[in-house]
This record gives sequence, C-alpha cells and structure tokens, in this order.
Amino acid sequence: MNTTIHDSLDARAQSGGVNDSHDPDPEVPERARGPRRYSAQYKAQMLDEYERLDKAAKGALLRREGLYTSLISEWRKQRDHGALEALAKPAGRQQAAPRDREMARLPRENDRLTGELDRARKVIEVQGKLSALLEELATDSAPIDRGETK
Repeated sequence: MNTTIHDSLDARAQSGGVNDSHDPDPEVPERARGPRRYSAQYKAQMLDEYERLDKAAKGALLRREGLYTSLISEWRKQRDHGALEALAKPAGRQQAAPRDREMARLPRENDRLTGELDRARKVIEVQGKLSALLEELATDSAPIDRGETK
C-alpha cells in the first residue's frame, strides 16, 4: 500500500488542518480607533427598539449594533434622569469647573510659596550670621593704632 503526498494532504484538509495556500493578511491598522460616540437620537432609538423586543431578539440587536447591556443600563439611567439632555451627555468623568480647578490649585501654590519663603528666611539668617562673623574677624585682626610713633 503506497501513500502519496497528495493523499496525506487531502486527509489533513478533511481533518481540519490548516490550509497553507491562504496566508493571513499581515497588515496592521495604523492606529486603533478611539472610543465610540453615540448621539442622543441613536441612544433613544436603541432604547426604544431594545425595550420592545423579547430576550433572544435583544441579544441579536446588541450583537448587530456592537453594544453591551451595560450601555443600555447606563442609557436608561440617563434617560430617566433628564431625557435627551442626559442622553446627549458623554459618558465618563465630568470636566471640573474652572472655579474648582482654581480652588484645587491654590493650596498647592500656597504650600510651594511657603516653602520658598522658609528657605529664603534661612538664607537671610545664615547671611546675617556670616556677616557678623566676618565683621568680628575683621575687627579682631585689624592693627590697633593708639597714636604711637615708630
């Protein structure tokens, strides 16, 4: 019984082996896409459609649109708290108001300036002591002239 290479390739293909004739595309996208953004109208439309469907159809809708149940839950909360204005609000952390940013910055700046002031006071204190020491050394080493002639 002779087995040829052709027969072994056929058996391999039938058993689910990898077909070497089609290499995967090695091209990598230039960069990843950012997070998806949904309009208020789209969110409201998806909520209406989602709530009219049965369980199996809901799953199909989510798969078709590429959505998660957590998004639907979040959109419901937004809708219940303020209709279209809440749906139009972007998800995630809210931007701090300029007044709040300023109030957070001021204590840090105060601490920084207090530290600089303390360092400046120490430098002035050391300079004063150095000046007094140099003056004392200058007066101790100066020749005393009492009017004597040589």
